[in-house]
Amino acid sequence: MEQFQIETAQNISIDQNTAHLGDRMLAYIIDSFVIGVYIILIIVLLVSMDVDPGDQWALYLVLNLPAFLYYVLLETFMNGKTIGKSLMNIRVVKLDGSKPNFASYFVRWILRIVDVLLTSGGLAVLTILVRGKGQRIGDMAAGTTVISEKRRVSLKDTLLRELPVDYQAKFPQVTIFKDAEIQTIKELYDRAKRNGDHQVIISLSDQIKKVTQIVTDMKPIDFVDIVIKDYNFYTQQL
Repeated sequence: MEQFQIETAQNISIDQNTAHLGDRMLAYIIDSFVIGVYIILIIVLLVSMDVDPGDQWALYLVLNLPAFLYYVLLETFMNGKTIGKSLMNIRVVKLDGSKPNFASYFVRWILRIVDVLLTSGGLAVLTILVRGKGQRIGDMAAGTTVISEKRRVSLKDTLLRELPVDYQAKFPQVTIFKDAEIQTIKELYDRAKRNGDHQVIISLSDQIKKVTQIVTDMKPIDFVDIVIKDYNFYTQQL
């Protein structure tokens, strides 16, 4: 799982983990299975209906549109996910931190013909491995990638932050908070970093400054992280 950095329009750098190639392949298999089941059900339905063969073919094409447009429709309406991606906890995002729009999903979908269908996925796999940032040709054209939303359980998932021995705290005002409040701040901050939601981080930064009366020109993502570390530093001294 490769890590890369998103630089948003607000000059906030957010670390993200690209989706593991195995997870993407499993998501593709699941989605292909879903599409296959849908097509089989449509065929069974048409066979059971007393319809003229000519009309049956036209009806088949119409009813198959959802399967044909499966990826572009689901990614558009499910915030960058399909059924397979949801089960594998992966999602399509823009490299600049903005939310992908229909055009982004459409470009990925139309170029799927080149890097997935025509080469049985071989070109997509090769591009992802060589290019980095988890991008196939469709992603490069759309300015997107696929990230993993799986949580890594570690010391960072608790209230504690690992601090270097010579750590120097900057904001003693953070002691105004209670453990539960800092825990909430930390959970919101960590989730926002994983999801690339810089607006949440900006709001956290603004609220912390309002409560503590701290004045600083640090980037919101750096400031909130320092606040959490400082709180740990001061409470460990007690």
